[in-house]
Parts: sequence; structure tokens; C-alpha cells
Amino acid sequence: MTPGIIVAEKAGIDFRIHEYLHDADSESWGEEAAAKLGVPPQQVFKTLIVSTGTGFAVGVVPVSGTLNLKAMAKTLGVRKISMADPGDAERVTGYVLGGVSPLGQKKRLKTVLDRTVDNFATIFVSAGRRGLEIECAPADLASLLNATVADIS
Repeated sequence: MTPGIIVAEKAGIDFRIHEYLHDADSESWGEEAAAKLGVPPQQVFKTLIVSTGTGFAVGVVPVSGTLNLKAMAKTLGVRKISMADPGDAERVTGYVLGGVSPLGQKKRLKTVLDRTVDNFATIFVSAGRRGLEIECAPADLASLLNATVADIS
């Protein structure tokens, strides 16, 4: 049980947990998840932490894509952002890299979901550790996170 799963359970949303054997030598955790779950990489989303200079925010984008920092900054209403230092990302979320879930973070951060979530009935995001994914409807995830949906990848 992870904090992310607990949040989903308490909210009463419809979700499924998927577990797979994580390969410690994998170079792309998200691509590994998609392959082992047998779903397109566009349907599996990675959780990225950015620094706004005055705090942190979360971008959730397909594992097959990259975060567009300019688009993310514009969506957040700030001039410039950068990827958070890995240590800071782990500290503010409470999760280790490769297992950062958008759900159940230590501190609720402003979150932006890439608009491509709307292409799927369900999407996969980390459930809070490597080898563990939560599958849910994008609208449920957006509602739980009070997230903005925008073109950020």
C-alpha cells in the first residue's frame, strides 16, 4: 500500500493496480512499464517535478514524450521553470525517482496533466514505487489532483 493508492481508495474512484517485476538495469522506467503492461507508451504517463524558482510543480506527460518547459511555465503563469534537482523531487514528493506518483505526495503541488490524457478512457501513472502502476480515468485523476489539463508535451 502506497500513499497514492490510499488517496485513490479514500476518494472512492474506480481504479486498478498493476504490478510488474521492475528491471533495475532498465534505462527508461516508463517505457519498461508500458512494455511489461502491454499498453502503448502514449497511455503511460510519467510524473515530472519542476522548479519555478519559488517552489515546485508537477507535470504529467506520456512516457513517449517530453515535457515542454516553456508550455509548462506558461500554464503555471511563471516566466521560467527548470527540472527539479532529483534530491529536491524526492524530498518534496516523498517518493523515489522512477516511482514518483502524482497522487499522495507529501505536499500537494500545482499539477498539470498533458492534454493527451483525453485520448484514453484510462491512463497509467506510477502508484508510488517502481513496478507499480495505477490505472484510472483521466477525469478522476484530474479531479483528485485539482489539476489543469493543457498542452505541455
